[in-house]
Amino acid sequence: MPRITARELASKRITGYVNWHRNRRKRLFGNILDSLMDDIRASEPDHLAITGDMVNLAAAAEIKTITQWLNAAGDPGDVSLVPGNHDAYVPGAFKKICTAWRPYMLGDDEPVSSAGDNLFPYLRRRGDVAIIGVSTATASPPFMASGFFGQRQARELTRLLVQSQGLFRVILIHHPPVRGAASRYKRMIGIGRFAKVLKSAGVELVLHGHTHLETLYWLDGNTGRVPVVGVPSASESPGGKRPASGYNLITIDRRTDRWQAQLQRFGLDPAARNFVHVGEPVDLSQ
Repeated sequence: MPRITARELASKRITGYVNWHRNRRKRLFGNILDSLMDDIRASEPDHLAITGDMVNLAAAAEIKTITQWLNAAGDPGDVSLVPGNHDAYVPGAFKKICTAWRPYMLGDDEPVSSAGDNLFPYLRRRGDVAIIGVSTATASPPFMASGFFGQRQARELTRLLVQSQGLFRVILIHHPPVRGAASRYKRMIGIGRFAKVLKSAGVELVLHGHTHLETLYWLDGNTGRVPVVGVPSASESPGGKRPASGYNLITIDRRTDRWQAQLQRFGLDPAARNFVHVGEPVDLSQ
């Protein structure tokens, strides 16, 4: 936690600041994140997808630190990001992070002048894969961590999904768009709206964050079931209630007339020394 000014703490941040010192600082560590990134780089993935909560309180010093971290994580063309509720922790924070992290949240055809809500949803085509970033990040009252998916994004998401038919379409979103996946005060508002988009336009894969759990759900698309994949926190130490730091490696391939997608999970071992395979590979093909 960097230095937070008294003015910044005169808001909802005070509750998060207390929570950090009482709980989170005992579980979340930067050196674990560094080890995770080293392990990811060793796999030489084509693209890195990050599903939000880059900061704790969205304070100015945190946003600056993450901007530097993103620059080291990879070229904006190789890293796609969507924000989480912590990135929009208080009113005004969302606009600041969209300005600071814009290169990592900018669609291929979007003007560089795009900002704020106009950044989402965005579309990036990488070979035969379409990466579509959706934002559920919004400032919420103290002790709430809910997200919002509204009508404008639903219309634009439908348009982008139809536009990219024939590609392997991956939606990045922070809050899980699944009923019961998060508690009431952490849930995504607009789950039904999101479900209608999938039933109308379809998609091949949804990746989300928020819960810090290695989950796999299935939603109805327009031609079959859609896998919805969660991931642990990138900086969680072993021995807690939630899974230790981990990441998902997804392999996408097209064989004949059908897409093939496979999920392999990696997690930090109990000794916090290495990242190892977690379970067997999972077929995500529809």
